[in-house]
Amino acid sequence: MSWSPLGRLAGRLFAACIALVVLTLVGVQYARVIGRNLALAHELHSVQHEVVSLRVKEAQQKRTIRRLSDPHGAIPEIHDRLHLVGDKEAIIYLEHKR
Repeated sequence: MSWSPLGRLAGRLFAACIALVVLTLVGVQYARVIGRNLALAHELHSVQHEVVSLRVKEAQQKRTIRRLSDPHGAIPEIHDRLHLVGDKEAIIYLEHKR
């Protein structure tokens, strides 16, 4: 069975179109995967940054809890926040002139 030159050309064009469609679909899928991967990498970086900052905040809060658990550490805090003074103590307010 012999194909005419026109039939062979049509067959080759059809095969080329199919190959082009397949390559386009594969390329689109890869582009979607790469885009999603970049978005997830950015999200992971921001979550890791947040974890680091939360650990720093936790360490500061633990130091504050330890300091306030000791009476010698709590007394200055009480004085600062409540403006309370002990025996033989006074609060002196200074006004800053501009």
